[in-house]
Amino acid sequence: MAFECCSFLVTLLFICLRNYNTVLCSNNYEQDPVTKTMQDFSGYPIQDSHLPSSFALLSVDSESLQKQIDELSTFSDSPAPSVTRILYSDKDVIARRYVKNLMGLAGLSVREDAVGNIFGRWEGNEPEIGAVATGSHIDAIPYSGKYDGVVGVLGAIEAINVLKRSGFKPKKSLEVIMFTSEEPTRFGISCLGSRLLAGSEELAKSLRNKVDNHNTSFLDAASFAGYEKDEEKLSSVFLEKGSYSAFIELHIEQGPILEKEGISIGIVTAIAAPASIKVDFEGNGGHAGAVLMPDRNDAGLAAAELTLAVEKHVLESESVDTVGTIGIMDLHPRAINSIPSKAHLEIDTRDIDEKRRNIVIEKIHQSAIAISKKRGVKLSEFEIVNQDPPALSDDSVIKAMELAALELDLTYKLMISRAYHDSLFMARISPMGMIFIPCYRGYSHKPEEFASLDDMANGVKVLALTLAKLSLY
Repeated sequence: MAFECCSFLVTLLFICLRNYNTVLCSNNYEQDPVTKTMQDFSGYPIQDSHLPSSFALLSVDSESLQKQIDELSTFSDSPAPSVTRILYSDKDVIARRYVKNLMGLAGLSVREDAVGNIFGRWEGNEPEIGAVATGSHIDAIPYSGKYDGVVGVLGAIEAINVLKRSGFKPKKSLEVIMFTSEEPTRFGISCLGSRLLAGSEELAKSLRNKVDNHNTSFLDAASFAGYEKDEEKLSSVFLEKGSYSAFIELHIEQGPILEKEGISIGIVTAIAAPASIKVDFEGNGGHAGAVLMPDRNDAGLAAAELTLAVEKHVLESESVDTVGTIGIMDLHPRAINSIPSKAHLEIDTRDIDEKRRNIVIEKIHQSAIAISKKRGVKLSEFEIVNQDPPALSDDSVIKAMELAALELDLTYKLMISRAYHDSLFMARISPMGMIFIPCYRGYSHKPEEFASLDDMANGVKVLALTLAKLSLY
């Protein structure tokens, strides 16, 4: 087994050296520091026979990957080019079967837990050691694109295929995870599957009574999709800290930095701390013509004023890392000639600095109280739905990703993820890291979302090489 691992490392080294032909011609391997390090580590001299004739041993089947992404996008409740795939819907169930089939074709052993997190494992030579995991999600918000999350699931399966084609034999097992409901679309809870894996007892309890906009309970929806309806089984999803030796997520950047700077790979050092807030105002309502302006208690105007207050408080932080968004605003009764008697807002605010973000949340709360008094409306709800801490990538995982990018001769940039990812919660279980690839104009959560074949191939190669490194150490 030791010989297999060392042989593979030596082979893998030369796959990753762009100018290996020059090295070969010079017949002076010792002068190359990376080669010398690998030779010293393996204990075997690097001979001509170890050199591959091409980069085929780390070849990514980009066209098949794109075809799979395109096929998965057809399982949608909205017309192409948009994708809508909501948790436990008919289309979600079909998409899950598709992913499980791809895992099976890759030779992975497939299992699911009580809420539908899907796991595909390639057992290593030392299966008793915590596996190295990778993965993402495939659910999609209404009218979004086909790459968000999907690249991290289908790309992870392709990374396994890349390693198998190269002849690699893992020491630690490798596992691909498809997380349930990273998006909060149906039940208002983002990263539902990974939160539960990280052991959120609060979430497990709340899911027993959680309903969607059509008054369908979470447990009934899960049962419809073929998952556990017994509320007591939700805690069976929990994983102990250290269940995995490492976790890496491949993802499109969802921002414009990599594309603008012409950089191939983003190596994430930290994920911003997100928080979600629900706010409800209640006023008197009335006829739009008959009630004079001085006599109104307009819930809609209270909501509008709070919207501007959110922007004000975010900008007061004087940090580009602080952001705030009012993604939902609903008015009742939604008639043009009726003064709104109720207003509902949902606010997203996040920052890499947890303390700074929490100051913004408190300012928003105080503004909501002041606005309700000023306008004579009732602040009937101010609920902080979640207030998660930021997550830092592990130094050992960052180093492995950097070495992979360097050996593949790909430009890379250390960067912060300001978007929410399942990695945020996997960091509570194991050392974590993320790989970003460029996406067109930074577009995401819209039909124009796009990643090129070359960029996806680069991401898959870096992921494959990182998985190999972490599996062997």
